[in-house]
Amino acid sequence: MPGNAVSRFQNVALLSVASVLPSRVTTSEDIEGRLGPSLARLKLRSGLLKRVAGVLERRNWGPGESADKATIAAGKRALDEAGVQASQVGLLINTSVTRMHLEPSVAVALHHGLGLPSSAVNFDVANACLGFINGMSLAATMIESGQIDYAMVVAGEDADDIQVNTIERLLRSESDRDGFMSEFASLTLGSGSAAAVLGRADAHPEGHRILGGVTRAATNFHTLCVGSVDGMFTDAKALLKGGLDLVVSAWKEASAEWDWKSMNRYITHQVSSIHTDAIVKAVHLDRSKVPTTYPRYGNVGPASVPITLAQEQDSLRQGDRVLLMGVGSGLNTAMMELAW
Repeated sequence: MPGNAVSRFQNVALLSVASVLPSRVTTSEDIEGRLGPSLARLKLRSGLLKRVAGVLERRNWGPGESADKATIAAGKRALDEAGVQASQVGLLINTSVTRMHLEPSVAVALHHGLGLPSSAVNFDVANACLGFINGMSLAATMIESGQIDYAMVVAGEDADDIQVNTIERLLRSESDRDGFMSEFASLTLGSGSAAAVLGRADAHPEGHRILGGVTRAATNFHTLCVGSVDGMFTDAKALLKGGLDLVVSAWKEASAEWDWKSMNRYITHQVSSIHTDAIVKAVHLDRSKVPTTYPRYGNVGPASVPITLAQEQDSLRQGDRVLLMGVGSGLNTAMMELAW
């Protein structure tokens, strides 16, 4: 049996993508300064976040800002850029990892803030860092089936609590080097929000066609990265190997139906320099076509793909081929092709 799940779309387009970033910049030097006593006790050299992950800084929400407010602002901007009224939206999918409560869904507050109609279906989809791509695929399926005309997919992340809790825990005297490195990924996280509007391609010839793609699961690795607001604990070496094996397997099987060797842009989930370089090498990508935002924004979870795409869109031209791709804790991988 095939290992990939394949989706193809004939009449769906990405009409807009927008992002809103926090005003507060937190540098890696600042975080390592706060962790100074632990770094000294564990004999770890400073500059670890820059040297190992390539993360120079990340954003955190400032006074009066929040993930929900920013996501609503990104959604309104995306609607405006798409030329779509809030009253026309038939579906809202929130894909964020961040959530203040177990219930209700994050989507309900966003639905209210965006002024969407009561007929707009709204819910959360959670799949770690792949949520946004999964949400786009689900929205495209509903548009293709004729259930709705327009959909909005959003994600808003807040890394503040997990950073504060991680730093406090790592400053305790009982933490050792292995424990420190198991929580290292938490220190690379950043905050930010993004939104995308999808619609029918025949009604919007100016839109960017969503052609489809593949997903693949390797859920035997579901314990390698486990997180909550208290902290994220990762077996980094095993996670990297498992993720690369999964991406390569999906890529090789997909090559029989999809030609992704010469895309104009590869928009990857932003984790670190190690992960990006490893994926580039593993599937032989042209490094010049793989933009990175992690040095400035860190890992913004599922919002990182649309944030990166939003920053690249002005440099893309009609006819360009774009591949969205990433790996999410669990493990899952997804790849989705857009015809710009």
